[in-house]
Amino acid sequence: MALYLIANGPSPTTAAQVAITTGTAIKTMLQVCTAAGNLGRIVEWGVSFSGLALAAPIECELIETDVAATVTAHVAAGIVKYDAAACTGVADPSSLFPVGTALTGYTASVEGTITASRVIDVGKVSPTLNYTRQFPLGREPVIQTAKFMRVRVTAAAAVTAYTYMIVWV
Repeated sequence: MALYLIANGPSPTTAAQVAITTGTAIKTMLQVCTAAGNLGRIVEWGVSFSGLALAAPIECELIETDVAATVTAHVAAGIVKYDAAACTGVADPSSLFPVGTALTGYTASVEGTITASRVIDVGKVSPTLNYTRQFPLGREPVIQTAKFMRVRVTAAAAVTAYTYMIVWV
């Protein structure tokens, strides 16, 4: 098995990673799904915000859903090979994490109508801070087949955010 880092934007090249606006309604910042037959294990996830002053906390969720949000499709180059097993493993990470507007991607334009969900982690984070959660080895939540793991935020005032998941598959 190998580790992959998936963030809410394309992998940077000549410019820095781009932070994405939260808006003021619930918004999926990052959505990850795995290829059929692969259970992805979330070993870590996090979110950081660009707020400059203390304000109402931002609701942050790591949630698995049965319906995809409509997102900007990730690309294989945006799925970062994180450890030695990944760097020497499959040539195209999108074979493990299918990419598309209803698959693995970021910055949702439509949330979709969810009928079933599984909350993995939830909290309120100051817009001037960040939140990171590592799961103990052997107790990592999985991305089930035909499900979508999302990082969603709800902010009272829009700020920009970086979000990521490190997935073991």
